Amino acid sequence: MGIKYVDKKLGRFVIVGIINTLVGMAIMFGLYNLAGCSYWLSSAANYFLVSILSFFMNKYFTFGYRGDMAGSALRFAINIAACYLLAYGIAKPLALAIIPGSLRFQENIAMLVGMCLFTGFNYLGQRLFTFRGNNNEGN
Repeated sequence: MGIKYVDKKLGRFVIVGIINTLVGMAIMFGLYNLAGCSYWLSSAANYFLVSILSFFMNKYFTFGYRGDMAGSALRFAINIAACYLLAYGIAKPLALAIIPGSLRFQENIAMLVGMCLFTGFNYLGQRLFTFRGNNNEGN
């Protein structure tokens, strides 16, 4: 019997994700467009800052994980870093290759694409790696 991926946990992940996305977009696009920070600094600051809230909300609310704090925090950090590098590493060259316009426009599009890719990678990483086992599977 396989793991169900479309269940209450996915719904909870979406709720947490909406909160994180709104806060993260304000950070990322504000730093990039208003403060003049680079693509990488703006997107990294977003994920670093929002990930702290995300860890606790997903640990307890989304996945009901009751395992050790240190191990899950380390797996969470590894997952976030891997998902970030993968998503934004794909998004920027893809946007530069297929989106016409200025570099600023292309990088704004790349950040949007990166957010979408990150969300999918992150859900699977948290469910299958970060908060695996020792949780309330019935929730």
